[in-house]
Amino acid sequence: MRPFPRTARRRVAAAGVATTLAFGVVSVPWAHADDIHDRQKRVENKIEGADHALEHSSDRLRRAYGALQAAQAELGEARAHLEQTLARLGEARERNQELREKLAIAQARLEQAQADLVAGRADLELQREAVTDMVTSIYQEGDPQLQAFSSMLQAEDQADLTWTQEGQSVMVGRETQAYDELRAAEVLLEVREDQLAAAEKEVAEQQVEAAEQVVVMQDLAGQARAARADVREVVDRKRDAKAVAQRAKARDLAQLRKLKEQEQRIKEKIARLAARTSGGYRGSADGFLAWPMQGGYVTSPFGFRTHPIYGYYGLHNGTDFGGGCGVPLLAASSGTVVAKYYSSSYGNRLFVYLGKVNGVNLSAVYNHASGYGVNVGQRVSRGQVLGYSGNTGWSTACHLHFTVLANGRPVNPMTYL
Repeated sequence: MRPFPRTARRRVAAAGVATTLAFGVVSVPWAHADDIHDRQKRVENKIEGADHALEHSSDRLRRAYGALQAAQAELGEARAHLEQTLARLGEARERNQELREKLAIAQARLEQAQADLVAGRADLELQREAVTDMVTSIYQEGDPQLQAFSSMLQAEDQADLTWTQEGQSVMVGRETQAYDELRAAEVLLEVREDQLAAAEKEVAEQQVEAAEQVVVMQDLAGQARAARADVREVVDRKRDAKAVAQRAKARDLAQLRKLKEQEQRIKEKIARLAARTSGGYRGSADGFLAWPMQGGYVTSPFGFRTHPIYGYYGLHNGTDFGGGCGVPLLAASSGTVVAKYYSSSYGNRLFVYLGKVNGVNLSAVYNHASGYGVNVGQRVSRGQVLGYSGNTGWSTACHLHFTVLANGRPVNPMTYL
């Protein structure tokens, strides 16, 4: 709490007397003032409901914008899920293309192996026929060994014997070569049969994998269709929620404009009544007001901030004080209670007219109290207990929302505290 200057104390005391005299002057038309304050009370009660709908969000707007925000979040999730599903589907399609290419290569290998096997069998058959013909031809002329022995006996000299032996060697070599070629053809045929078996196995495996991949693609395609449907559904829900929120906002803005016009007219009448008062306090405004909450501390200052729902840059028209529930709320200065009512947004409210300060009509407004122990028209003294902190109206915890009005306009309370 800031110290209250001694000189200011004497001036405030004088101002208190002047204010008392001033209110004595207007005591005759006080019934008319009460009527005005009653009308102000009714209008402000409506205004605060609409004003809170814009500043803190009413139930209607909170539900509408809550649904909109939920739809926006859900839409983001739905789109992310769709993108993920489409990405997986794209990968599956690429994999399917790879498998198709591998299957085509495997099938080509199989076809080649089949063709090679057919050719190999034909070659083997030809080789067998050639060997059979050669052996048959040789043995038609007699046993090669006996023919060789006979030739050796018939040889007249060493040269004839040598030529006979060489010829016989050639004949036997041709027979051996024929059998070797036959065996080689048989071995090659076995290799080609193994190659064919391997190619058939590879094709079968590739076909199984390709078939499984088709199932995966079909499943992902179904998920993608479902994800697209979810996105469309959420988009529709978001559009509907946005429309509801816009209509609610438009209604509240229209109501707020209308009610503020009514409040302004009432404030002008109160200002005319206040104009009949004389005197008032002149001097330093710093420390003119006492701390409005016993032991309270500032939790949220006066000033402009971004609205959490609408996103506009708006004014927080008071200073919030924390300190718990049931904490005494104190008169910031001597004055007169001019309004006391319940607001759906600010809860239990109390308006105290503090008189003129440096030529300005100053008022203090207390909000969210659990209740007040003073009534309209009652004079209160600086430091007097007016009520107790509460959690009424649009509030999330016990606190005091303290507003200072200078000629009906909210100003920073810290300027006077």
